[in-house]
Amino acid sequence: MQYNNFSIVIIEDNPEDSGLMLRALKKNNVANNHIVLEDGEQALDYLFYRGQYKNNKLKLNELPKVIFLDLKLPKVSGLEILKELKTHKETKKIPVVIVTSSKEDPDVEKAYALGANSYIVKPVDFDQFSKTISEIGLYWLVVNESPKRV
Repeated sequence: MQYNNFSIVIIEDNPEDSGLMLRALKKNNVANNHIVLEDGEQALDYLFYRGQYKNNKLKLNELPKVIFLDLKLPKVSGLEILKELKTHKETKKIPVVIVTSSKEDPDVEKAYALGANSYIVKPVDFDQFSKTISEIGLYWLVVNESPKRV
């Protein structure tokens, strides 16, 4: 696999949910380059250049502008991924938006304690979900001024 400068990383095991996110982002012209990773192990391999991605090191200015992260993932949970991201100097400044079906207070509290930048509960209604995702994408990709990468 050849690396590109992926501005958006979607870590989501449900193809319907990741497809809805991509449709919402494309509808508002904020899809940019993206990659969808379907389990926690694959996501960590991609973000830390392991496994099938070990020879694909990115330059620091090519790190994702935003990561959309589900909590309930196979192999490695979203909270474990978040913890890894926020404990490494190379990745700690990447904004992470939790997009999950969990409204449970412990998940919300733990996600923020680990450094999540936002926590969105997946709406059941597609129009609301589409609007939410596109607004978040616009904010992190266009409006937000990112700090220089370490």
